[in-house]
Amino acid sequence: MLRPLLAATLGSAAVAAASAPAIRDRDTAAWWSTTRILASDAMEGRDTGSAAYERAARYVAERFRRAGLRPAGDGGGWFQRVPMTEVAVAKAGTRFAIVGPGGAARPLAFLHDIGIRPTARLAADLDAPLAFRGTCSRGEMRDVAGKIVVCFNQRRTAGERSAAAMAGGAAGLIAVDNPYFAVEPPRWPVAYARTVRIDGTPPAADEALPAMRLNADAFARLIAGSGQDAAAILRAGGRDAPLPSFDIPARLQAHLAIQAARYSSPNVLGLLPGTDPRLKDEVVVLGAHLDGYGYGEPVNGDRLYNGALDDAAYVALLAQLADNRRGRGFRRTILFAAFTGEEKGLLGSSWYVKHPAVPLGATAAMINLDQLRPLFPLDILTMLAVDDTSLGATARAVAAPMGIRIQRDPEPERGLLQRADHWPFLQQGVPATGFIFGYAPGTEAERRYRLWYRTRYHHPADDVTQPMDFAAAARFNAFFYRLVEAVADADQRPAMLAGSPYRARSK
Repeated sequence: MLRPLLAATLGSAAVAAASAPAIRDRDTAAWWSTTRILASDAMEGRDTGSAAYERAARYVAERFRRAGLRPAGDGGGWFQRVPMTEVAVAKAGTRFAIVGPGGAARPLAFLHDIGIRPTARLAADLDAPLAFRGTCSRGEMRDVAGKIVVCFNQRRTAGERSAAAMAGGAAGLIAVDNPYFAVEPPRWPVAYARTVRIDGTPPAADEALPAMRLNADAFARLIAGSGQDAAAILRAGGRDAPLPSFDIPARLQAHLAIQAARYSSPNVLGLLPGTDPRLKDEVVVLGAHLDGYGYGEPVNGDRLYNGALDDAAYVALLAQLADNRRGRGFRRTILFAAFTGEEKGLLGSSWYVKHPAVPLGATAAMINLDQLRPLFPLDILTMLAVDDTSLGATARAVAAPMGIRIQRDPEPERGLLQRADHWPFLQQGVPATGFIFGYAPGTEAERRYRLWYRTRYHHPADDVTQPMDFAAAARFNAFFYRLVEAVADADQRPAMLAGSPYRARSK
């Protein structure tokens, strides 16, 4: 089954490659050809649990096999299956409306104006009065029993507001987007409302509390009749100024079309055995996530979220490195891991660290490929957890001769460290990292980076037709190859640094 699939996919890619942008070097052209396959419409966005994801996984497994890797999945195969449960709120049959004192209803468009977190304990019908309570800190959550509480969304207070809402007996929570969070602006529409978890995960304490998110553009409609200025409240929230508390003369009524499913989805795991008798039992994990969003809410008529840079291109880079090695090992063993379920909450990598193909104690490092956007010349790389592990010094030693500067994360408020597949490894005390294309503030590079997050991140426009800086992509790929060699062939194993909060976990 794998070989005919690969032949057919490569044939379709050859046709597509004729219209590909000019790429100067063979390695980058081969990498982008694989990206075009994984991000093609035929792969349907590689949504976790879908038949299209399984096709993509089979394709990656065959690429690993052809490159001379050894299967490292369940039962001696390529796949490590992750059992999952899903709760979704389907668009068809779901309705939201703001109902005023006279019974007049103002609809809210599901997935465009409002979204909701699906949980197994969510009721199908919701009908309760509305109240605005600032940022919903504990001190602001007065007189909220039986009400749906509306909050200006400050990310740092998310856990606090849920706890305060439950303590006050609230009927639900609506977090209004902060339109002034410029480093990563809110995006609408959202693709869908789905919650996927590893099967057997215990429910969170707040799962019975309906948790919703509101597009800031709909805030004025929500509070109409309250006498409050919606734009002024949003501006004040954006600058962390005090916010008013007031009841809204309306109710929120909703009917939710709740669906549930159970399935499995595989990580794809391949080993390149080490060559040094002393070091070969130490393993360096190289990871990228194979899953994407699949089909979702249309944007400009396109409902297929191809996920080219997030993260097809960097699964392709794993395959390209494996091809380049042709079965020739480094001193340490390398585990190539294409993880599932990253977009649903780092599910594949979280499962892996609890069911590792090699013991975590033998895992020397984890280098993750995600959050990489080759849109402008590469002179700066942001390195996550750069001060936590010796990988920071190794990366700087590799980058310096290339004229690349390694920097700390300049935007920790985005939480990028916790948002990709290196995070479960770091939590277990494994030296782990990931990279982001950096830029100087106020430059054209920053403009392109911000534009990508506004218009392409988790949207259908993240496809193979988007503008790319292939010289920058080639430069990063070369850096990655050299970094892997430096880590895998070093005499000393990577280590957690003194002062890192993750250091104690590695002992």
